[in-house]
Amino acid sequence: MEAEMNTTYSRRRFLKTSAGAAVAAGFPAIVPSSVFGQNAPSNRINIGAIGVGRISRTHDLPGLWKYDQARILAVCDLDAGRVQAGRELIDGVYAKKTGKPYQGTLGYSNYHELLANKDIDAVVISTPDHQHAILAVYAVRAGKDVYLQKPASLTIAEGRRMADEVKKSGRILQIGSQQRSWKQFRRACELVRNGRIGDIKHVEIGLPGDPSGGNPTPMPVPAGFNYDAWLGSTPEVPYTLDRVMPTHGFDRPGWLRCEQFGAGMITGWGAHHVDTAHWGMNTELTGPVEIWGTAEFPTSGLWDVHGPFKTHAVYANGMTMTISGEFQNGIKFYGTKGWIFVCRDEQASPTAAAGEKAKIEPLVASDPKILDSVIGPNETHLYYSEDQHGNWLDCIRSRKEPIAPAEIGHRACSTCLLHHIAMKTKRRLHWDPVKERFVKDDDANRYLSRTQRAPYTLPV
Repeated sequence: MEAEMNTTYSRRRFLKTSAGAAVAAGFPAIVPSSVFGQNAPSNRINIGAIGVGRISRTHDLPGLWKYDQARILAVCDLDAGRVQAGRELIDGVYAKKTGKPYQGTLGYSNYHELLANKDIDAVVISTPDHQHAILAVYAVRAGKDVYLQKPASLTIAEGRRMADEVKKSGRILQIGSQQRSWKQFRRACELVRNGRIGDIKHVEIGLPGDPSGGNPTPMPVPAGFNYDAWLGSTPEVPYTLDRVMPTHGFDRPGWLRCEQFGAGMITGWGAHHVDTAHWGMNTELTGPVEIWGTAEFPTSGLWDVHGPFKTHAVYANGMTMTISGEFQNGIKFYGTKGWIFVCRDEQASPTAAAGEKAKIEPLVASDPKILDSVIGPNETHLYYSEDQHGNWLDCIRSRKEPIAPAEIGHRACSTCLLHHIAMKTKRRLHWDPVKERFVKDDDANRYLSRTQRAPYTLPV
């Protein structure tokens, strides 16, 4: 999670100071149109970034500052160094746009204070997984539109609460399932939905893996880092570097490999690929009815998310799904007349002999002619978006539903969590996707939620 450094005065209050003071601080009293194109300040969407670590700096912030209609007004993080680094990063971008010094980005160490800033219209939440749903609920209650990194939640119960709160609030929430805005994924799903491989019967999803290991030795909490708030709703445990994130730089953090904060790759990459599978299967608003599988879990070290695994699911319409690290990273749809495989980028073929350069393209089919098929005007045309962040900004203005709304994001995440629960219980589970409960299985239902540690709980 990530927060504010007590620069809690608002932009409008700041601009009431003398023009000379504003310019001296490097923030122009009148922001020239060259900073934000021709968008007048009153027409811009002011955004607060909660969490300014790796995914924020490399994906979410660049995805937003490229749009003139957006202005990143503030950053928030529980690490004081990251707050400052985030401010400097954004100030540098806007300085480049103005051609002069710029120091207008606010910094917070408490997200409640950021949400209380009336000048902020929307927030992008780029925190560890265990903070996602809770922050989203507080944000929509504060009247903010939200861009929420996936997975949608730590537990199925949190995800349901988040989706319900978004619906009740009327706010625009976009899940960061950006594959929906990549042309090959939309194309694959349209071909499948329009019967180009016949009736869909089965989907295979391949995910990358996580290593075991990690040093569990307790260490002093770094200065300027609010570790208790970072643990949030999860249990209090000793600080160690491999449990949290690098103190220098923005490499991949250790929390991704700890079940306390997430489920591992089954939700990390699985939230993307299951969402794509659901898009093609036309099961975006439901989930499987049976789930089972096996997995290996580390027996030593700090990192305890799943290792090699294979899980299976059956949907009410008879379609089946298998998820495993044994498969090529991507989604493969099998129908009665062929198959389609889609992934993010060209990959090396796992069957290529040593030294060979056999490649798998991002979109391939059992018959290449399938990919040339034209979707007719009276056939199914899926929601079109060229950019996930841009679609969110457009929907903030239009108030139309974004391409990856809360309910769909929740259903993708909950399906991943169902597969994770099957790994833990090691038996066949029966799921009611309407009630979102396991059928006559109290032991499995205890995995639907976790006890939340005060004061970092979902609001009443």
